[in-house]
Amino acid sequence: MSRSMNWGYADHNGPETWHELFPIANGERQSPIDIITDAATYDPNLPPFNVDYDPTSAKVIMNSGHTFSVEFDDDKDKSVVRGGPLHGSYRLRQIHFHWGRTDECGSEHKVDGKDYPAELHIVHWNAEKYSSFLEAANKPDGLAVLGIFLKIEEHNKNLEKISNALDDINFKDEQSSFTDFDPSCLLPDCKEFWTYQGSITVPPLLESVTWIVLKEPITVSSRQLLRFRSLFLTTESDRIEPCCMETNHRPIQPLKGRKVRASFL
Repeated sequence: MSRSMNWGYADHNGPETWHELFPIANGERQSPIDIITDAATYDPNLPPFNVDYDPTSAKVIMNSGHTFSVEFDDDKDKSVVRGGPLHGSYRLRQIHFHWGRTDECGSEHKVDGKDYPAELHIVHWNAEKYSSFLEAANKPDGLAVLGIFLKIEEHNKNLEKISNALDDINFKDEQSSFTDFDPSCLLPDCKEFWTYQGSITVPPLLESVTWIVLKEPITVSSRQLLRFRSLFLTTESDRIEPCCMETNHRPIQPLKGRKVRASFL
């Protein structure tokens, strides 16, 4: 069994054990963090970020056994993010979600200790400097991730296409065609953000992410989150002992002297 298959979110292989396989789990720029608003520094030189996503770049939706993701064609600059703390443009690679066992917690980042029920990550890579996503993921400035909080409120119609497609990927390793989707529909109206240097929040926990965490959450219904939790982290052949993705979020990590900047006062 490969190293990457040994980790999960259960007691025996969860975040508290990841350092055994991935020592960088105790590194200097790990994510997620608790964003303390009074300690964040307003940076008037931070420009707004902007996204330019081509809906035709969406390709498949898949169940990894840890979450589900929508994967995008990143061979060309069809879908990119620019601005904010970034230098140049970063290509869209995938979107995925993190959630918890209940509606009370599930986001990875916190704000002044506050949990949200879930968090969306929109993952990009620096194609101006690096030749592939894998190369970029190993570089300090290789990745850029937009983090968007989800709060319980009304049904989110922009999530319907995704939640409807989950029936096709109930089990680990299943995937289905998923096209004509623009993830910018999942961004809040207000684009104010915090930014800091961090890591991927799942193994191998590479310290290569410029985080852009948006201040304003988007909505999700309890029913939609329940559908997320009902996905299986096991393959269909494991149906004798099916296990659901009840939770898949990493606890907050020490800041270790890093600075968090804010685009707003």
